[in-house]
Amino acid sequence: MTIEILKGIQGSIAQLRAETTAFRAETLARFDKLEASLRKDRRNAAGMLVMMRATAGDFDARVSEVEERVTVLENRAR
Repeated sequence: MTIEILKGIQGSIAQLRAETTAFRAETLARFDKLEASLRKDRRNAAGMLVMMRATAGDFDARVSEVEERVTVLENRAR
């Protein structure tokens, strides 16, 4: 009877090892997918930051131009 119990335990251990190996492989695949997604998101965020800075710079230049025109008009009116 003891041998049958030990064989059952051995089978359970082998099954657990197989499940653990499969789970580990699945987890590593998910991590790889997340890393790829993070790289893509970082690249997109950097691109958006560049576009935002360019837009803010353009807006600042346009506002400065309008301010200069207002100053010229105010000086003419005096």
